[in-house]
Amino acid sequence: MHSPHDPYVRVRGAREHNLKGVDVDVPRDVLAVFTGVSGSGKSSLAFGTIYAEAQRRYFESVAPYARRLIHQVGAPKVGDISGLPPAVSLQQRRSTPTSRSSVGTVTNLSNSLRMLFSRAGDYPPGAGRLDSDAFSSNTAAGACPECHGLGRVHRTTEESLVPDPSLSIREGAIAAWPGAWQGKNLRDVLDALGYDVDRPWRELPAEQREWILFTDEQPVVTVHPVRDAERIQRPYQGTYMSARRYVMKTFSDSKSQTLRAKAERFLEAAPCPVCGGSRLRPEALAVTFAGRTIAELAALPLVDLAGSLTGHGDSETARVLTEDLLARISPVTELGLGYLSLDRATPTLSAGELQRLRLATQLRSGLFGVVYVLDEPSAGLHPADTEALLTVLDRLKAAGNSVFVVEHQLDVMRGADWLVDVGPKAGEHGGQVLHSGPVAELESVTESATARFLFDRSPAPVREVRPPRGQLKVGPVTRHNLRGVTAEFPLGVLTAVTGVSGSGKSTLIGEITEDLPGAGRLVSVDQKPIGRTPRSNLATYTGLFDVVRKVFAATEEAHRRGYGVGRFSFNVAGGRCETCQGEGFVSVELLFLPSTYAPCPDCGGARYNPETLEVTYRERNIAQVLDLTVEAAAEFFADTPAVARSLATLLDVGLGYLRLGQPATELSGGEAQRIKLASELQRVRRGHTLYLLDEPTTGLHPADVEVLMRQLHGLVDGGHSVVVVEHDMAVVAGADWVVDLGPGGGDAGGRIVAAGPPAEVARAESSVTAPYLARALGTGGSQSQ
Repeated sequence: MHSPHDPYVRVRGAREHNLKGVDVDVPRDVLAVFTGVSGSGKSSLAFGTIYAEAQRRYFESVAPYARRLIHQVGAPKVGDISGLPPAVSLQQRRSTPTSRSSVGTVTNLSNSLRMLFSRAGDYPPGAGRLDSDAFSSNTAAGACPECHGLGRVHRTTEESLVPDPSLSIREGAIAAWPGAWQGKNLRDVLDALGYDVDRPWRELPAEQREWILFTDEQPVVTVHPVRDAERIQRPYQGTYMSARRYVMKTFSDSKSQTLRAKAERFLEAAPCPVCGGSRLRPEALAVTFAGRTIAELAALPLVDLAGSLTGHGDSETARVLTEDLLARISPVTELGLGYLSLDRATPTLSAGELQRLRLATQLRSGLFGVVYVLDEPSAGLHPADTEALLTVLDRLKAAGNSVFVVEHQLDVMRGADWLVDVGPKAGEHGGQVLHSGPVAELESVTESATARFLFDRSPAPVREVRPPRGQLKVGPVTRHNLRGVTAEFPLGVLTAVTGVSGSGKSTLIGEITEDLPGAGRLVSVDQKPIGRTPRSNLATYTGLFDVVRKVFAATEEAHRRGYGVGRFSFNVAGGRCETCQGEGFVSVELLFLPSTYAPCPDCGGARYNPETLEVTYRERNIAQVLDLTVEAAAEFFADTPAVARSLATLLDVGLGYLRLGQPATELSGGEAQRIKLASELQRVRRGHTLYLLDEPTTGLHPADVEVLMRQLHGLVDGGHSVVVVEHDMAVVAGADWVVDLGPGGGDAGGRIVAAGPPAEVARAESSVTAPYLARALGTGGSQSQ
């Protein structure tokens, strides 16, 4: 046994995912970086083994109720881990935040601000003191009664319901109405009520148009359908429902996401007329602090909020509460997020911003003696912001914690005390620890892909900049922090859009649409998940699974049993395991903790029932095929062209390590984005296509970035245009054109600081990006990439 004061976390025999019985010792109280190519097994070691075991031990130490869940959640496949303190994990995985979740709720800053208003706000004469709940739009006590605390109301207008007034009702003037029989029924009811359904809409009297679209009446009439020659239709009682009523009912009640999305197209969102978009009751808005309402303060960027609160503590209570708030705001601004406001909705944040907010919150929690396991905290960070991140990680360490970081950013690796390099390659060719020790010692490990980049001192190869074949003019754009910005993107080249976090990059490329002259076909490849449940996976998203099911349905055994293609789908009854409805997982509800997924007790995660699994193709059943990695499947299906082409494009974007049936919930934003790119690449392309990618290198090891960039350069050489928002200076250095936004984030950004070939932008005086780009080009000062 190791002594209780053993300064190391010692892992023995880790076999989670692709780990090959790994033994590794990592010192405590250090900043340790786990690295390796994508899919090498570093996350399986840091999250799947070390963090999972710490969580399991936590469950063991709590109530018997939780112990029964451990059995369901499952213990990590590891021989033994000693010296393991409690762990806190900060992952990139997107929870599905609601429209009510905001920067203020994630950081708990809203609670402090509400407390300040409740205890130390300036109330109107004669008003009673309000509880802090009364300042929250998420409680019945505080929410504006008109918009229920959402700040916006949805309403319909004649223009939104009837986009083309030259049509008659029979020709479909009321676009918001349902199609098929239901729409015909409403037209017949109107006809029976005596309205002219064959006159152009604009010629109908105003009061008739008003009634047809907006009435709340629901008259019932006898409808005599026009007889079709083929079938006799009997009269029936039809109920009228106005277009507004139909849209509102569908939007609020429908369980179908598609129907709700369709209804939403006919709604216009406007600020609530009662609270003016502030979400709160008038009583709460009557209270001020430093001359502003709580809604006004919540709308300020955090930097300005801190400025407004400073020096306003008149009473002892106000002083204590403002000091607490300022102390909580400071780590958020330190991490380069001072441009965010408290009322900014969580769904509008990038995964990197969200993770850094959680990190800032942890800094204030005052925990010590824990292991923080972080998932690429540098994702979405400009090199200038990475320096601030390292300072914050050092502070967590100085407070007496161990900081274990899964990371690809070379600067973070250089700033580490200890480096664990996993590899040598991805999937089955990875899963070994190549090095665990001080950073400098990795240089001598020849099989490490990381060493090649970390210690490479040769200047970047000089690339010929491709000449543009035209221009795409965007703007002037005034949105978020962009004020009348006009940008020109050259066509037929690779353009990189750079700038610190919050400078307006995503906002600017969001304005590029197919309608712009010269754009051609537009393909936007973002980092949104390819699905929100384990039901959606790599094979279903790329369409690969349809072909695989046909292959199984064509086997002799399937013919003999009468199994069709549907039998091999885990989404419909028949072939799937009914216990988990083909998900392979069951959702385990944990009291006081977020629910988690555990393998299905009946099929063990296979998703199918035993009969379906008896059908094999080349000695593998469908569940075993879904378990193959893309690389292994490429060999297995080498002679099935439709599958082989799909798999080849996934290999081309560096995803050979993913399993075909890997649930969407297990994929990072960067992986989801590359799957979308692969699905796009496998299509036969005609004519010019403009590809927009938002930080495609997120979550990629420098070796994988090379693979991805070969693909993107290949698209440009094939006559297409590519625009990437990017922080990786190696990518920017390899672009033909750079548009740099800034100079800062939020209100300090939103301008084009420099535009031109990389070598030119690297010399721009006012650009924060320039020195880092110069370094990557091998022409600049001492900043690290």
